[in-house]
Amino acid sequence: MSDDATSPPEPWELMQENIEMLSGGIPWGRRMGFRFTKIEKGHSWGIQPWKERLVGDPDTGVIHGGVLTAFLDNLCGTAASSALSKPRFVATLDLRIDYMRPAEQGRDIIGEAECYHQTRNICFTRAWAYHESRDRVIATAAGAFAINKPRSLDSMRAM
Repeated sequence: MSDDATSPPEPWELMQENIEMLSGGIPWGRRMGFRFTKIEKGHSWGIQPWKERLVGDPDTGVIHGGVLTAFLDNLCGTAASSALSKPRFVATLDLRIDYMRPAEQGRDIIGEAECYHQTRNICFTRAWAYHESRDRVIATAAGAFAINKPRSLDSMRAM
């Protein structure tokens, strides 16, 4: 938590405190069963359970690549948001996914992401999807995320 008991919590602290709400608040995440497992400043971890309805190739039972893309995109966005000093939403500008090997049938996928650099307007991230450890990754991601400007309540009411 924050060093000073009177200072407001950091965005990542709020995210970690509300991790279950974050996981359940994403419609595609609810449908796919995705959930965050941990959030720290500039880092996020999650799990994508294997589900038969998410299989992309019925002959092999391998989870669809689009599921991995959505999983890593969300982990990267969350890592970017958690790196900021003030709560802000981010939007994916660019996301590159490199598939190294297929995920194994019937096995959950673990993912982690980090925001390794930020400018005034952009956060840069990288992520990994794997079964046991990052030593044998299924896919990696590199992304750039736009930092959205905060909106006043009046501007949001006008929408």
